[in-house]
Amino acid sequence: MRNTINALAVVAGKAAGDLSRRLRLGGGTTLPGTVARRLAPGILRDLSAALPHGAVLLSGTNGKTTTSRMLAEILRAAGERVLHNRAGANLIAGLTATALADADWRGRPQATIGLFETDEAALPQALAEIGPRLVLIHNLFRDQLDRYGEVDTVAGAWREALAALPPEATVVLNADDPAVADLGQGLAARVLYYGLDDGRHAVGAGAHIADSQFCRRCGQRYDYTLAFYAHIGHYVCPRCGHCRPKPHVRLARLELLGTDGGRLYLLYPGGAMEVDLPLPGLYNATNATAALAAAIALGVPAPTARGALERFSAAFGRIERVTAGPDGAPMLIALIKNPVGATETVRMLVGDTAASAPPPATDGAPTPALHVLIAINDRFADGTDVSWLWDAEFEALGSRVAAATVSGTRAEDMAVRLKYAGLPEGRITLEPDLGAAVDQALAELPPGATLFILPTYTAMLELRDNLAHRGWVRQFWEE
Repeated sequence: MRNTINALAVVAGKAAGDLSRRLRLGGGTTLPGTVARRLAPGILRDLSAALPHGAVLLSGTNGKTTTSRMLAEILRAAGERVLHNRAGANLIAGLTATALADADWRGRPQATIGLFETDEAALPQALAEIGPRLVLIHNLFRDQLDRYGEVDTVAGAWREALAALPPEATVVLNADDPAVADLGQGLAARVLYYGLDDGRHAVGAGAHIADSQFCRRCGQRYDYTLAFYAHIGHYVCPRCGHCRPKPHVRLARLELLGTDGGRLYLLYPGGAMEVDLPLPGLYNATNATAALAAAIALGVPAPTARGALERFSAAFGRIERVTAGPDGAPMLIALIKNPVGATETVRMLVGDTAASAPPPATDGAPTPALHVLIAINDRFADGTDVSWLWDAEFEALGSRVAAATVSGTRAEDMAVRLKYAGLPEGRITLEPDLGAAVDQALAELPPGATLFILPTYTAMLELRDNLAHRGWVRQFWEE
């Protein structure tokens, strides 16, 4: 009887997804899961249990889409057929829809292993239903407080859910994030850590937005020997001695190459390797380190992982390069959604501009060279509270931006934020309509320059839909 109900749920879910795409109502990345779960509430559990090599869950505030795509490419290079919610639908209905899409009409998976990027709030339920062989938790920052609550609330829910994992499961954690690293204490599952060792990148950026500043044992404020950004770094409690665990996989040296990428020197149990990563920024280097740690824990040979990382291209909207028409201007889209992510994106852009800009003016001030379009929405998936704009370090843009176009439902807020960041009002153009904002920003772009577009989540989806209708990109569910 159960198999019959599951089969009906699979057929109904697939039909709902097909109808959604035919009617151009969406990509069918969530609706099939909703329909199937109405008929068979345990369908995700059953489909996951049928995967020959089990499932992997990946979560965290920033970087989970990019990291999961990196790991998916590594697993494919290792010969796995990967079931992956590549389109980013990471709530329970989206995970279920992904599992349905891979199954035949009898509910048998075609993939050998599952890889599910999971929303922070959905992680406990996903852990319970999927029963993963490996869980990777990347970081935990203040994000969408209206949905998640404070970081300690999220960490508490994660800790309770991870405690139910069996000894044969593996948990991979970021040693540099105190809230995440502490999740490994007392688990029955095997625990592995990864982290960054290169102290040259310890600039203490965004220290005022650190969310986990106090010892998880005794409440004393941590001392940091290295602070990379926010609360990410090397920490020790001066009262009880609780400190950063020693990573099993270490990013020992990192050379950032502007927006072109980075060169990573990684140490892992039994070896070392250098990786030329085609993605820029400190955070993408840590994404790659996390993906490598998970891959090694899954038994993938390190050379296989290296090859996949060096061939990697970013997820839609996450350091995505787009050309404005056949012979048009280059654009780079970088999603921003919280203070830490926005600050690190600005840090990347300013660093790239500093390396390639003309000599500074006679007064020593940097020559403005950046052209940006910033689109801020406050819809449910973005978080309805945009006060985070005042915590992000946009001040670095003040002396670097030649022209800024702001758009979205909270365009006015962003214009004010840039004004207080030191950008002259004459360099700010406000255009709430996103399509018109793209045209305006491109019209102001000088020959040879790149337009950097920083949207929040729903603004990014709206932007890509607009670009798809222009024929400049494919819809994300078609990639």
